Amino acid sequence: MDRHTKQQRSYNMSQVKGKNTKLEIIFRQYIWNKGLRGYRLHAKLPGKPDLFFGPKKVAVFIDGCFWHKCALCFKGPKTNKKFWSAKIRSNVERDLDNDIKLKKLNIEPIRFWEHEIKEDIEKCYKKIKKFVDR
Repeated sequence: MDRHTKQQRSYNMSQVKGKNTKLEIIFRQYIWNKGLRGYRLHAKLPGKPDLFFGPKKVAVFIDGCFWHKCALCFKGPKTNKKFWSAKIRSNVERDLDNDIKLKKLNIEPIRFWEHEIKEDIEKCYKKIKKFVDR
C-alpha cells in the first residue's frame, strides 16, 4: 500500500530528474578535479550519454539501480507492479539497443551503476581514463 495519495506520488515521480542528477554532478566534479577533460554533456547520440569523449569515441552512462534494474540492488516496486515492470523492462531493452547502436558507430559505451560510483568513484574514474588514454 502506497503511503502517498495518487496525486502526491505523481508529483514525486515528476520531480525525478533525467539529467544533471546529483550523482552525475558529483562524478563530473570528481573527474574534472582529477584533470580529465574533453567531454561533452548530453551529446545527441543513441541513449543520450551523460558524458561523451568525442575524439576518443567513448560514451559514459550513469544508470540508476532502480530505473535500469541493477542485478545487485534492484527491489521491485510494491505498488502498480504491472506498470513499473513494463517500464523498467523497456529501459533495460532500450539500454541494450542503444549500446548496439553506439558500437555500430564505433563508440565504446561504458555504463556505471549508481552504487558503483557511490562505493568506489576512483575505480570508475580509472576505467574511463583507461579508455580515454588508449
